[in-house]
This record gives sequence, C-alpha cells and structure tokens, in this order.
Amino acid sequence: MLRFDSRSRALVGNERWFLAHTLPKSEWKAELHLRAQGFRTYLPQIEKTIRHARQLRTVQTPLFPRYLFVILDLERDRWLSVRSTVGVARLFVSHDGRPVPVPVGVVEALIARSDANLIGLDSGLVKGQPVRILRGPFDDFVGTLERLDAAGRVQVLLEMMGTAVPVTLHRSALMPAA
Repeated sequence: MLRFDSRSRALVGNERWFLAHTLPKSEWKAELHLRAQGFRTYLPQIEKTIRHARQLRTVQTPLFPRYLFVILDLERDRWLSVRSTVGVARLFVSHDGRPVPVPVGVVEALIARSDANLIGLDSGLVKGQPVRILRGPFDDFVGTLERLDAAGRVQVLLEMMGTAVPVTLHRSALMPAA
C-alpha cells in the first residue's frame, strides 16, 4: 500500500484534519479510494497479537476501528465527494452541515508517535510505572509494571480484593497510565 512521508501530512493554508467514519472493516479500502481521488489521509495502526487455532499471529490493525483522518480545505476541496467514497460511511459534520475539524494537535501528536503509520503505545515502559491494560479480561484496569522481557511479555501487578495479583500479557496490550 502507498505510504506518504510526513511532509505530505503537513497542513498548508486553510487545511485541517477531519474525521471520516468508515464502513465496518473498510478503513484500508476507504483510504485507498480517498487517495485515488487526491485526498491526503492518515490511518494510525497498532500491532496486535491474535490467537486463532492455537497459533499466535501479529497483525496490523487500525488504532481507531472504523475511523480515518483526511486533510481538507473546505474552501478548495470538494469535501462532499468524501461522503460518497467507497468504504466511507460519513464525514463528521456540525449542525450547519459543514464538517467539523479535529482539534489542532491531536493528529500531529499521533503522527509524531508513529513509525510508518504504526503507533507505539507501549514505548517508554519502565519497571514500577503505572500502566493501563487496553484489552482482554482486565481491559481498562490500572496496575504496576513488574517485569518486561525481550519477547514482549510483561507482568503487571493488579490490586484486587486487598492483594496484588500478577497478570502476564503482551506489551502491546499496555500503555502508560495517565
């Protein structure tokens, strides 16, 4: 798939980032068709380990399922054509019928943390820091990072029923707690 460098994601003039809502599992299809029309897009992705038939496989998946970012200048671009693009369900609009831009700095911060569209949510993890679990049975729990290994496995201590319970996960299932 085509990848643009960071210079093509720089905003010029009245350009702003907008959020497009895609059809289920159509983020890449929508991105391909928007780029074919000349729109610049950003689809942040994370690596996710999935288990199927007793095998573990690491895949790239969208950070925000069913969403992708598009650069538009509302005065210059034909932004209504975004809504009818293959894979796009709608463009987020306000009460007056015009799209609402993403707040300045949000997409730029994601791009700064990415490498070839892959976001590193687990970067900067150190032993003893509070971490938030992103998926699995302990989704949204906050614990203390106890151990990291080179294979990507981590051990987190969760406070449950008055005791510290060790939980072992893949590091991609964590992010530093705020």
